[in-house]
Amino acid sequence: MTKKPRKILRRKTAAKPPAVAAPAPVGPRRFTPVLCIAGEAGPALWGRSLAERLALQFAKEGLKDTVSLAEAARHNGPVVVVRADAVIDQPLVPILLKRPNLLLVGEGADGQVPVAAQVQGAQAAAIAEILAGRREATQELKLLKRTPAELDADFWKTLRKRETPYAMAVSAANRDAVEWRMFMGTYKGATDIVTKHLWPLPAFHATRWLAPRGISPNMVTAAAALLMALAFWLFLDGRFLGGLAAAWAMTFLDTVDGKLARTTLTSSKWGDIFDHGIDLVHPPFWYVAWALGLGAIGIAWPSALFWWVTGAILGGYVLQRAIEGIAIKWLGLEIHIWRPIDTLFRQVTARRNPNLILLTLSALIGKPDWGLIAVALWTLACLVLHGLQLMQALSARRQGPLTSWMTAR
Repeated sequence: MTKKPRKILRRKTAAKPPAVAAPAPVGPRRFTPVLCIAGEAGPALWGRSLAERLALQFAKEGLKDTVSLAEAARHNGPVVVVRADAVIDQPLVPILLKRPNLLLVGEGADGQVPVAAQVQGAQAAAIAEILAGRREATQELKLLKRTPAELDADFWKTLRKRETPYAMAVSAANRDAVEWRMFMGTYKGATDIVTKHLWPLPAFHATRWLAPRGISPNMVTAAAALLMALAFWLFLDGRFLGGLAAAWAMTFLDTVDGKLARTTLTSSKWGDIFDHGIDLVHPPFWYVAWALGLGAIGIAWPSALFWWVTGAILGGYVLQRAIEGIAIKWLGLEIHIWRPIDTLFRQVTARRNPNLILLTLSALIGKPDWGLIAVALWTLACLVLHGLQLMQALSARRQGPLTSWMTAR
C-alpha cells in the first residue's frame, strides 16, 4: 500500500511593495552644490521674502544656481536644501557649502527644527520631507546633525565679535523675536558705549520702518552727511545745543544706515566707502568749529590755549588712528579685539561718540569751553593707553602670531 505524498503547506506572506527608485542623476558628475529652497514660505522680513534672502546669501558665497526640488532630485552632485521659511546667519552659509551630509538644526517657534542640509541630489526629496517634519532623519541617510553652536563659527572677524550665529524657522508666532535677533546680529562686538547700549532699540524700530519702504542705506548716509554739515555750522556759530542735537541725530543715522544695509542685504562697496569716509573725516572739523564757536559767544581763549587744545585733539585723533592701522598691518589683528580689556576700552576711547558725551555735559552746564578741554585731556590719555597697547602687542608678537580673545572656545 502506497502512501499519498504529503502536502507541504507554505505560509502566505504579504507581498512587499516595490521600492521607489531615486531619480536617475542627469548629466556629468558635479562637485559644486546647487541651492534648493523647499517647502512653504514664511513671512517676509526686512522688506524681502525669505527665499530671496537665502538666494542672495548663497550667491554672496559663490553659489548662484537655484533649482526646484524636482531638479535637485535629478542633480548629479551635491545639493544644499533649505526650508523656505528659514533664516540663516551668513557665517553658516559657507559651512553648509563645504560640509557634505550636514543637517543644520535651528530654532523654531516651538523648539529645535531642522532647517538645511547638504546631500547628494538623489537624497534631496527625502531631505525635503525631513525639513518639513514629515519624516525622521534615519541612519541610512548618514546625516551629521549639528546646531550652530556646534559648528565652530562663533567668531566673526568682519564685525569684530564673538557670537553664536543663528538658524531659525520663521512663523507669525516668532517673527518679532527673529527680527530682533537678526538686527542685533548686525552689531559689531567692539564699538563705543553709545552705539552698543543706547542706540539698539530706537535703531531697530527705525530700521524696521525704513526697510520695506525702499529707502536705501545710502539715502540714510546722505541724510547723516547733511546733519553733519549742519552740526559743523551751528558749532561754528556758537549754538552748541542746536549743534549737538544735529550731531547726535547724525550719529544715530550712522548706526541706522549700517544696520539697514545688513538686514536688507544691500551692502555695497561704494556705500561702505561713503559711510566710513564720512566717519573718518568729520570729527576733527567739529572740534575746530567748536573751538572757533567759543569766540562767537564771547569766550576768548589765549592763542596758546587755542592751539594747545585743538592740536592735542587733532594730533591725538590722527595718531590713534595710525596706531590702529599699524596694528592691523604689522600684527594682522585689530587692536581692540586682542584682549577683553581692549574691547572694553573701545567703548570709551576718545572717538566721536564718547567725546560728544563730554561736550554735551559741558554745554548743558553752560561751560562749553570746559568740554573741549576735557576732550583734549581724554584724547591725550587715550593716546598714551593706545601706545601701551601697541607696545604690549608688539612684544607679545615675538612669541608667535596674535589671536583675538574672541576666537577662544
